[in-house]
Amino acid sequence: MTTTAGGAGQLLAISDLHIGYAENRALVERMAPESDDDWLLVAGDVSESVADIRWALKTLASRFRKVIWAPGNHELWTHPKDVVTLRGVARYEHLVEVCRELGVTTPEDPYPVWEGPGGPVAVAPLFLLYDYSFLPAGCATKDEGLAYAHGTGIVCNDEFLLHPDPYPTREDWCRARVAETERRLAEIPDHLPTVLVNHYPLHRHPMDILWYPEFAMWCGTGLTADWHRRFRVAAMVYGHLHIPRTTFHEGVRFEEVSVGYPREWRRRERPPGRLRRILPTEDDTA
Repeated sequence: MTTTAGGAGQLLAISDLHIGYAENRALVERMAPESDDDWLLVAGDVSESVADIRWALKTLASRFRKVIWAPGNHELWTHPKDVVTLRGVARYEHLVEVCRELGVTTPEDPYPVWEGPGGPVAVAPLFLLYDYSFLPAGCATKDEGLAYAHGTGIVCNDEFLLHPDPYPTREDWCRARVAETERRLAEIPDHLPTVLVNHYPLHRHPMDILWYPEFAMWCGTGLTADWHRRFRVAAMVYGHLHIPRTTFHEGVRFEEVSVGYPREWRRRERPPGRLRRILPTEDDTA
């Protein structure tokens, strides 16, 4: 665990930049901190292309005091348009090395401690995946859930592009990631609250408003359902759903911080690409 002074800065967050869209790339080009001490949490889905991911994280790392990245499913796709053809764990490890070259913190690095306003808190980027435990109503198994999803036509592209190699399945990879992450989080000193950053929410409740409930199968795992209590979570930061909002579950704040696709953010009243402040909270600044 590393400690970095935050000065008078802010802990900010964004996700689902999807810079393959020119409009979204332009949003990243305009993103900037409000002070020299601001940190930025990037909760996945920067792009499907390693070159794009490198460009976006390099751009942001040149502006913010610290950038902390957790991968989304799109980064892990082996996309036919990407010149990097690595699959599964090898692709993830390649992205980790790209981040380290840029000075960006990853789930494989020591968890930094935010010492700025609202701190100290340990900031933990996570990579957990999903295990099909969030099944549609009436479905008892993964096969039943997938059959239902194929029947409705709502099937995540992960089924075709996100390979778990060398694990037999994505859920096997997920369980291995959960076990290792759980071990590391348990090592955080008991006096430190945490900010957990993951592409998927750690609890199912944010999926309650999905237009297509079957999509929840690709949105996390029930294995983390109590982590917001177990690990003293001050805020759980996630994306993936493209439904930016704040919810509270058992007194813990969950922040969905995604930008989403242009067709989605054009319909919102707030300007796109707005960085969400995680810390300090209004109570911290009162």
